[in-house]
Formats: sequence, C-alpha cells, structure tokens
Amino acid sequence: MPVSAKTLSAQAMQLPPEERLALVDELLDTLDVPDPTLDALWTKEAESRLAAYRRGEVQALALSDVIAKYQATVKTV
Repeated sequence: MPVSAKTLSAQAMQLPPEERLALVDELLDTLDVPDPTLDALWTKEAESRLAAYRRGEVQALALSDVIAKYQATVKTV
C-alpha cells in the first residue's frame, strides 16, 4: 500500500532541520525538468534583448541601481 503524502510529511517533520532541507532539495530537483520549448523561447528573448542593447535601443543599468530601486519598493509596500 502506498504511503500518503500526509504520512510522509508527518515523518519528515521528525527529521532534523538539515535533513528536512536536504529532502526538500531532492524533491524540488525532481520537479526541475528541462523544457526544450521554454528554453528556446528564453534563448530567443535573450538574443533579442542583447541585439536591442547593441543597437542602442535599451541601456544597461548598474546592478546596485536595480537593487536599490527594488529595496525602496519593498520598504513602501
């Protein structure tokens, strides 16, 4: 008889935090299956953005500026 997710969860809660984290990582790895169609779409998007940057249609921002912008957004929410 298969074990239910609820039973597994209850058993997992008895593990030390480090082992629970390792279990979560293992479970998430099983969900991270490459999707060639999605990968192709992201490749096309990245190439399009790089081409626009090289044509001067968009400008790059410093990472510190982007982080500051979003930190300010989080503080106002």
